[in-house]
Amino acid sequence: MLQTILDNRFSITAVILFGIGFANMMLQDNLVRKVVGFNIMDSAIFLMLAATGYIDGKVAPIVDEALTNPSLYINPIPSGLVLTGIVVSVSISAFSLALILRIYQRYRTVSLRELLERMEKEGDR
Repeated sequence: MLQTILDNRFSITAVILFGIGFANMMLQDNLVRKVVGFNIMDSAIFLMLAATGYIDGKVAPIVDEALTNPSLYINPIPSGLVLTGIVVSVSISAFSLALILRIYQRYRTVSLRELLERMEKEGDR
């Protein structure tokens, strides 16, 4: 049992982080905290992809004269997906925070409940 947990420690950590981020997104009323929860979920997915792409005893897929056997290399696709995902995640976070800033400038709140109440009062809905 303990050996199974140790062998899957990155996957277990990723699932726990994803749960924390998901709970944060669902339970928080503050829009900025929701963005933080989204970033925690992103990090969990990146950890899972990086952990599944790494194989003990294998090396990075850099062609070397000494290593001509392709079975000695790790799969480079999860690493590429993680890098692409990080770029997309940073872009979405920046856009979300800019949008929250505009919401705050107009309604003077980042609370979702207060925002909905003020939008109903102004007739924006």
